[in-house]
Amino acid sequence: MFAPIHKPAIMAALKTTGQRASRQSWQGGNALEETRFVAGQPIMVGTGRISVQRVLCANASMMTGPGTNTYVLGEREMAVVDPGPAMPAHTDAIMQALSGRPLKWIFVTHSHGDHSPGTAALQALTGASVIGFAPPQDALYQDASFTPDRLFLDGERITCDGFTVQLIHTPGHVSNHVCFLLEEDGLLFTGDHILQGTTPVILPPDGDMRDYLASLEQLRELPLQALAPGHGDIMHEPAQMISTLIRHRLRREQKIVTALQDLGPATLDELVVQAYDDVAEHLIPWAKKTLLAHLIKLQRDGRASADGDATGAATQWYLQRD
Repeated sequence: MFAPIHKPAIMAALKTTGQRASRQSWQGGNALEETRFVAGQPIMVGTGRISVQRVLCANASMMTGPGTNTYVLGEREMAVVDPGPAMPAHTDAIMQALSGRPLKWIFVTHSHGDHSPGTAALQALTGASVIGFAPPQDALYQDASFTPDRLFLDGERITCDGFTVQLIHTPGHVSNHVCFLLEEDGLLFTGDHILQGTTPVILPPDGDMRDYLASLEQLRELPLQALAPGHGDIMHEPAQMISTLIRHRLRREQKIVTALQDLGPATLDELVVQAYDDVAEHLIPWAKKTLLAHLIKLQRDGRASADGDATGAATQWYLQRD
């Protein structure tokens, strides 16, 4: 069983039948274009001249949508983005996608249980270099086994065989999140920073709403052609998607401010009922995590205050008055 993942699907879990999972809208419930996601079967998803295959992990659930996407890049000396959970069948599927070609680089967007634990087995089989940011000490739900080969820096470029991958530090979902830009094709591997069909949970204290919004603004300035998420399908209108996410988060923030105005001092349990009245009941525990991240941002912005420990269930939140 994989570790908890900090993003809600906005619908019931996708069910797998054998190795197949139909992709459905996480926010609605209608099938999207009859697209099929087949776990373990490499599918070409490249948007330019560099070969990119997607290998879907068979871990579909309410928390992972169709499952975790692993991407296999290159034609001779290969790279992998996000080896996924420590599931031998998925590692075998990645090795099959490599087709005997040497794996030189393993890029990891962040160290949650559905993205990084498969790194150790894949590195042991291939000797590939592991690229990413180490998890912070004592952070919740992190894969403590994940260790990059050296200290990498924001903006660093890794020259691969015929292509270049740039590391872009995108904290927010978690502090050690990295997006990887395939520069030749403008294809951004977004991990859990930008998802297709849903939004990531921001989990304080390691997750940070102000950082998340700043990271989105940073990405909006890049010459992007498409987004390759950790869950879901390729998105071909990156600027529109990023702008939509920013608007969504700011609208939610305003809804929280309105709830504080209406309720006066209120607890998380009281605020979530009004500020997230459009979210299914079974997702409310996850909504409360992101609500807290919004409140902490408002506190840092000087717009809200708490009467005690911000994480306390009985803590009262209220708006700052001019």
